Amino acid sequence: MEAPDFFFNSAGRLRSLWRLAVFTVAFITAMLALWLAVLLGLPLLLPKPLYTQLVESNWGFVLQSVIIFFPALLAGWACCSGLEDLPLRSLGFAPHDGWARDLLAGSLVGAAGIGLALALGAAAGSYRVEKNAGASWQEIGLTLAASSVVLMLGAAAEEMLFRGYALQTLLRSWPVWLALLPTSIAFALVHLDNPNVAPGFTLANTVLAGVWLAVGYWRTRSLWFPLGLHWGWNFAMGPLIGSPVSGITELAAAPPLRTFDAGPAWLGGGAYGIEGGAICTLVMAALAVFTWRTRLVKTTYEMRQFTDGENPNPRQMPFLPDGRNSRDGQDKETGRAG
Repeated sequence: MEAPDFFFNSAGRLRSLWRLAVFTVAFITAMLALWLAVLLGLPLLLPKPLYTQLVESNWGFVLQSVIIFFPALLAGWACCSGLEDLPLRSLGFAPHDGWARDLLAGSLVGAAGIGLALALGAAAGSYRVEKNAGASWQEIGLTLAASSVVLMLGAAAEEMLFRGYALQTLLRSWPVWLALLPTSIAFALVHLDNPNVAPGFTLANTVLAGVWLAVGYWRTRSLWFPLGLHWGWNFAMGPLIGSPVSGITELAAAPPLRTFDAGPAWLGGGAYGIEGGAICTLVMAALAVFTWRTRLVKTTYEMRQFTDGENPNPRQMPFLPDGRNSRDGQDKETGRAG
């Protein structure tokens, strides 16, 4: 029996790990180039006080999101086109049938997850919620509007980087339970630089969050649903109930509610917020199972064409509306992506 090729699969394409490596190098190169352009260019274009205010305010989070999103999009598009003969829309951020419904459903599920965590914490005596009496309705409205945009851009950047090409190319050749691990671990590692990190729980809970969001992608083969999950969770946690978002407190200046951790920190998360404690661990696991099993969303015919199998090329291997490959009749909705 002939030994398998170390670099290329039977379809003549680079194997998934090599494709992931190419994407990683391309993303880092593009991100550093854009970062240097911003770092060197903005001080020349803007007065120093305006530049300082931009970097040190919430606009700094927007700038950071842009510097992540566009290099991830560019690197993903280049890898889709050059390595797998796939169009840009296969990445899952172009409008497709049901995209708005998926975004809305994800937002509601994400917010409901925070509601569940808050209810469990309150029942255990770990959280105390109070009305933010010191904030005016105008301040609350401004906080909700500005934070929703900042958090949406941040979620979009992280989804494009971690659930975009990096996850998708692994799913085309690995079982879903294995393919989601590298990106979920990487997703967790980048959050360890956040303020007020909770030892152990920050890493574990953010890995679980990555798994949950990856399952959200798998269920739709689109980024709109995990984007909604991600944004709904963060928006409810920060701008609505006034808890730190992954340890960051600057994202919501005047939320309508304030959530205080009454302890112990290992249960409620302490200064890191809800995501730093055991309550979040339970809720994240429950959300991952719910997202895997829910009938709120489904994979569209178009997105399955783009994403299923090690050699996904809809021009050569069209799928029937029921999900079977028209050439061999194989059902693609299995535990494997390919």
